[in-house]
This record gives sequence, C-alpha cells and structure tokens, in this order.
Amino acid sequence: MRISVSSDMDEPVARSLVAALRDRGHEVRPYGALRPGDDPQWAVCSEAAAREVADGTADQAVVCCWTGTGASIAANKVPGVRAALCTDAYTADGARRWNDANVLALSLRLTSEPLLKEILDAWFAGEPSADAEDRQNVDRVRLLDHGNTRR
Repeated sequence: MRISVSSDMDEPVARSLVAALRDRGHEVRPYGALRPGDDPQWAVCSEAAAREVADGTADQAVVCCWTGTGASIAANKVPGVRAALCTDAYTADGARRWNDANVLALSLRLTSEPLLKEILDAWFAGEPSADAEDRQNVDRVRLLDHGNTRR
C-alpha cells in the first residue's frame, strides 16, 4: 500500500511511524519535517499528504502534528478525504469501520511507541462496514465535499 506521511516536527514518534509502516511492507511517501527541504508547516504538509489520497497517488495517509488536531483539520479540507484523529486503538478501528476513514491523524505529543503500534494494528485490521446506515453516512460526507446536501 502507498501511504503518504506528514509531520510538522521531526519527533521520535514520527520517525517510528515511518519505520513501522515500512516494516509492514508499505511504500511511504514523507512530507514536512520528514523530508529534507520540504515545508514543515502542519497545514501545508498535511494538505500535501491528503491530496495524494484524494488524487489516488496514495492509498491512505497519516498526518501528524503536536496535538493532531491541526493536521486533521487541514487534511479534512481536501475533498475526498475522511481524516480521523485517533488517540487509541478503539477509535482507529471505529474510524475505519464506521467512517471509512482514509487518513489517520496522530498527536506527536500523546502517541507513545507502544500506543502507535496498537493504533496501527487496529487501523490496518479495520475494514469499512457494509452496513447500509454506515454507507449512507459515508455517502452523505461525500456529498458534503461538493456542497450537494439536502435537508
């Protein structure tokens, strides 16, 4: 799987994330502080990683900043992206299952290496739900991307 990864800071957990993804056999495309010479601002690098998901050059992305909030907000501004800020494995599983999230947002401050492994395990084990109500909600979000909602 091709995964774009962005971080606004070169923190140990960000480097561990890249290594863990590569160890799982994924092709990693780094952005921000993870790529020398790249713009490390969280809004810029998160958008770059998310755009790769939206345009199909990446299958998924992981965006990181100190709290994870800014990275998730920036990524979610890209139409076609469903970014989820996950601070634990249960949230990561639910994001994949019920929300069909295609971008994982992480906090550099809160995510330890053991927690990172748990979150990644849950994220990659999770499959989008086939439940009709869950699919309707994801379809509604797709309409929101284009301003095409109805009351």
